[in-house]
Amino acid sequence: MKLARFADGGTTGLGVVFDDAIAPLSGMGIDITEMIALIEAGPELLARIAAALADAPRRPLSEVRLLAPLRPRKFLAIGMNYRRHLEEARALGIAVPDAQVWFNKQTSCVNGPYDPVSKGVTEKLDYEVELGLVIGAPAKSVTVEHAMDHVFGYLVVNDVSARDWQMHSQTMTMGKSFDTHGPIGPWIVTADEIPDPHALDLRCLINGEVRQSSNTEQLIHRIPEQIAYLSTAFTLEPGDILSTGTPEGVGAARQPPAFLVPGDVMRCEIEAIGAIENPIVA
Repeated sequence: MKLARFADGGTTGLGVVFDDAIAPLSGMGIDITEMIALIEAGPELLARIAAALADAPRRPLSEVRLLAPLRPRKFLAIGMNYRRHLEEARALGIAVPDAQVWFNKQTSCVNGPYDPVSKGVTEKLDYEVELGLVIGAPAKSVTVEHAMDHVFGYLVVNDVSARDWQMHSQTMTMGKSFDTHGPIGPWIVTADEIPDPHALDLRCLINGEVRQSSNTEQLIHRIPEQIAYLSTAFTLEPGDILSTGTPEGVGAARQPPAFLVPGDVMRCEIEAIGAIENPIVA
């Protein structure tokens, strides 16, 4: 299922997306309106939704506004997780440690799939298309073999980055967390519909020009390794987002560098999931 959060007039709700229509959960007699609550309800609720879909009323997608699917408790992203992007980083003088490199995106940066992204005070605004995964069941000290049991679904992430502010601290959090710099969506595709998340094409286009194009088979640290590594230290909770890394082609690594300015439009696409598109504003 493609599970979305949407605004309709003055109300918000959850629904299941079908091509150009959405079936609101409220039309199925389900009064849950927040995605984390749906995730925490477990597979029984998903089964109930699936059973109700055939007779559920639908609305054209054009009549509602899709929102960020959720505000996670934790929004974590891994750096330099595609080999060619790692080489880009080395060329920019960034030290590459042997361990997985994780940083926080503050959850206040979360933005809708089609909403404007504010440039803010940065002079080096950049894009990063990434496959995001949503944790479904609490994960603490899980093994690689059982890690995928904790994945609820997948979405598109644009890890918008203020490169000058990113270098203010080793954690990178300042440059990764400006308000609006975390567009996600356009919905969550449940894990059962993505049999192999390590075989998905992904692209980022700026003003229609392809800047990034790769496949998740190129991940250095794969999803089970990511979950096992993080959960060794702390509990991953339902609704947490892990952003799995970006491929080569970021603006900072181009010659000359190509940073974003107001009027530019970013489009991030991932096979079998969908696309998000966000304009840059001042």
